[in-house]
Amino acid sequence: MQIGFNAPTAGRLAAPDALTALAVEGEAMGFDYLTFSDHIVIPADIRARYPYSETGEFPQGARAGRHEQLTEIAFIAAKTSRIRLVTSVMVVPHRPAVLTAKILATIDVLSNGRLTVGIGAGWLKEEFEAIGAPPFADRGAVTDEYVQAFRELWTRDNPRFAGRYVTFEGIAFEPKPAQRPHPPIWVGGESGPALRRTAKLGDAWYPIGTNPAHPLDSLKRYRAGIERLRKIAGETGRAIALALRCSKHGSELPPKAEDGERRLFSGGPVEIAGDLRDLKALGVEYVDFTFAQSTAAETLIEMKHFRDDVLARV
Repeated sequence: MQIGFNAPTAGRLAAPDALTALAVEGEAMGFDYLTFSDHIVIPADIRARYPYSETGEFPQGARAGRHEQLTEIAFIAAKTSRIRLVTSVMVVPHRPAVLTAKILATIDVLSNGRLTVGIGAGWLKEEFEAIGAPPFADRGAVTDEYVQAFRELWTRDNPRFAGRYVTFEGIAFEPKPAQRPHPPIWVGGESGPALRRTAKLGDAWYPIGTNPAHPLDSLKRYRAGIERLRKIAGETGRAIALALRCSKHGSELPPKAEDGERRLFSGGPVEIAGDLRDLKALGVEYVDFTFAQSTAAETLIEMKHFRDDVLARV
């Protein structure tokens, strides 16, 4: 099982020195991958419902000024040598398909094949409108088509594509990504459309357990989610890896999920290590956590304790 952690894209910890320290020291501690979130602008008036809170409100702490995701990944790629870099997740309709495929291929080449492309369709309608993205109502279809276009560009000597949202032919697209056939694609989301997108286009399913509409916050609920995915994927004949994002862990979580089962990643080091062992037994290959103290030094101390107290037991 590989363990990752979140690289801040907003707030004090996203300042260049703090961000670099977290990435470099996290790599030295033995963490396997870094994750990077994606917002280009945060609208002042948000009416869209945020999927990962009970209230539907986007957290105030997430409204700070933030870096552009792919630029930050390129910056960190140059500061590190081993740790993998995961878009967590890239909102696919935010950027034109051909340009995005080129940026991702360039990052993969310059990082010596360390990129994983986590994808999602997005939830923030007002952001779509502010940046001139395709219509919010079309975001699912746009996401699917853009990812298909990425694959065409990354794998074909003479790429061509004729879709509703993107069309190209007669172009050279070089260099290809360092990873073959292309960087792994992890599909975020917990809904039926996300599961179908995973089965059709993904190399891994990459949900967050705290979506109130599709909770995966207990082992029982997560196992049921895997069963739903495998039923859909079985129709395609594709093998899908399992990755999981944990946004909160430890004593800040209630000990029980709403289904009455133990809440995943609640409790102390012994309990969290037990959860990781249980997930590993289910076939989960990747789990990442958020560590966010006031300073980089304090965050690194928390990460070290997690490594020594939790990961050493797994």
